[in-house]
Amino acid sequence: MLRVMFIGTSSARPTVSRNTSALAVQRGADLYLFDCGEGTQRQMMRYGVGFMVREIYLTHMHADHYLGVVGLLRTMSLQDRLEALAIYTPPGGEELLRQAVGLELAELSFPVRIEALVPDASNQHDGYSISAYAVSHPGGANGYVLRESARPGRFYPERALELGVPEGPLFGRLQRGEAVLAEDGRQVEPGDVMGPPRPGRTVVYTGDTRPCDSTVKVAAGCDLLIHEATFSDDEVDRAQRTGHSTARQAGEVAQAAGVHRLVLTHLSARYSERAYVLEREAKRACGGACEVLVAYDGLTIEVPFRDAEEAEP
Repeated sequence: MLRVMFIGTSSARPTVSRNTSALAVQRGADLYLFDCGEGTQRQMMRYGVGFMVREIYLTHMHADHYLGVVGLLRTMSLQDRLEALAIYTPPGGEELLRQAVGLELAELSFPVRIEALVPDASNQHDGYSISAYAVSHPGGANGYVLRESARPGRFYPERALELGVPEGPLFGRLQRGEAVLAEDGRQVEPGDVMGPPRPGRTVVYTGDTRPCDSTVKVAAGCDLLIHEATFSDDEVDRAQRTGHSTARQAGEVAQAAGVHRLVLTHLSARYSERAYVLEREAKRACGGACEVLVAYDGLTIEVPFRDAEEAEP
């Protein structure tokens, strides 16, 4: 399972229908939080996200992206959490975060580790990684990429039987990438009975940023690009000045990267109830090359596998 839950989709300040930035990603049994604006803990309760977060990744140290950390840690402690929690910031942000939560740390029921994650660095997990990359926003900021490892190709049992491999443990060895001996003594390679590797899934979250080539690069062919779209195109100059993107620019990035799905988030309050304006601009810029959605608080997206085209060996 790879599930993305939008907890807060507003920029700068909350509105009646949108909270400040926060995104939960569940991969199997592991839950991650990307950004943690004020009020995030209440949003997590509202949408049933749960508090068993493994790691928190902050894109940058502007208040609407990290102020919710202090309250969230306190709530976790009141629930008697014991598991350690790692929080990652862009370079230079770790000391600010330590100061923000320092008064709480001594009272927490669990250890907290705060570290900077430099661009191009990765945290490796079982079957996937979470990596940072540099985006373009005042004060320095990270975007993040969750990338799964490639999966083995599809196994063709009928082909294995034709080659004289009996059903049973030898099937499992072939699927694990080991060569085996057929009943007549011939060696059968995994490639004889399996299709090509199938791609894992990739989710990219930009955080706040101007449109930039680094996003195009890391998001190339990805399953889901979550790109900020603070403004419509009639405020493109303001977007450039403040380090943000318009919906059109987000659509252009998605088209250049060849992504399969684009979701817009971090909407200025003026578009909170007029999200269709941003959706229309992004769709026009994409030219139908990918699916385009505007996120709302509570939106949940399941990211499916896309199997590689396979021809039977």
